[in-house]
Amino acid sequence: MIVVTCDEIPGHKIVKTVGLVRGNTVRVRHIGRDLAAAFKTVIGGEVQEYTKLLAEAREQSVGRMVKEAEELGANAVVAVRFGTSEVMQHAAEIVVYGTAVVVE
Repeated sequence: MIVVTCDEIPGHKIVKTVGLVRGNTVRVRHIGRDLAAAFKTVIGGEVQEYTKLLAEAREQSVGRMVKEAEELGANAVVAVRFGTSEVMQHAAEIVVYGTAVVVE
């Protein structure tokens, strides 16, 4: 599965547009990660616990989008975009969406 943020894939021709596909996940913060983050606010630096949490959420969202595209018969997704929103206090949604296509 080819997944790109651009509208076209160099070296490939889009022969069919299948439609919009998306994947999402909602993640909540963990008390252990919150304690580590609080400590980082004192000493400074990257909050690796949150970086890892968000990276996992993005990967899960992309995986769900790819699965939906495959189920529709696509072999690529173009114009991929990410979004995030706060669902409730301490919980965030990561959403990824794009256009499923067939390329040759």
